[in-house]
Amino acid sequence: MAVQGFAKDVVDVLGVRFHRVTTAEAVEKILYWTGDGNHHLVVTAGPEFVMQCQLSESLLRLVNSADLVTADGIGVVWAAAKRGRPVPERVTGVELLPAVFRAAEERRQSLRVYLLGASETSLAACLAQLQSAYPTLAFAGHHGYFSPSEVESILHEVRAFAPHLFLVGMGQPRQEQFLRDVLGRLPACVGVGVGGSIDVWGGTVTRAPDVFQRLNLEWLYRLLSEPKRWRRQLALPKFALRVLMTGGKAETVESK
Repeated sequence: MAVQGFAKDVVDVLGVRFHRVTTAEAVEKILYWTGDGNHHLVVTAGPEFVMQCQLSESLLRLVNSADLVTADGIGVVWAAAKRGRPVPERVTGVELLPAVFRAAEERRQSLRVYLLGASETSLAACLAQLQSAYPTLAFAGHHGYFSPSEVESILHEVRAFAPHLFLVGMGQPRQEQFLRDVLGRLPACVGVGVGGSIDVWGGTVTRAPDVFQRLNLEWLYRLLSEPKRWRRQLALPKFALRVLMTGGKAETVESK
């Protein structure tokens, strides 16, 4: 899926190749891709996802086949600096897509955006919020609680809508694997895994307060808000330790 000539400036963090781009640069590239007639995959990856890639060679290949992989986490920013190839900034999914919407709105660039994920209530709130904020764009979607037997009917709906952006919020790595499997069966579009962003955009989940964001402590806020996440958060010290032990270089990945 990678586009020849784009963002060859990458940094390898434990085998995952991150593009060294700013949010503004990512926005420009995504908007360009919405009109180039091809399929594209965008991945925003933080330390937890990098550690998942350590356990699966196929997942690592999938991520590294993406057209754009951004550093969605201060841990990745730190690790890239340890490699001597710093990324200019964090580029988070929850902020990147609204930046794309704003740019398209300002340029009067008509975009169709399809969202797949979250609960029915949360999705409806998100669609209403986005349509109100960006009235020149068209939004549609389907909730994320569907059975395998419903996939074909959902894809039929997506094809009929013919989105420029197909945003899937199923959590990692499921959303990236889903996009890998279905993108080629859809009209040309940019597929992006957005995790829990649909809940945030719709206002059903509150993002960390500004002070946590400024201090790069959103992970701590999420842990305090959802103590059940503690097992997932164990990936953070493991990530840091592996970066320190290896200098951030890739090691042998288990084959799955």
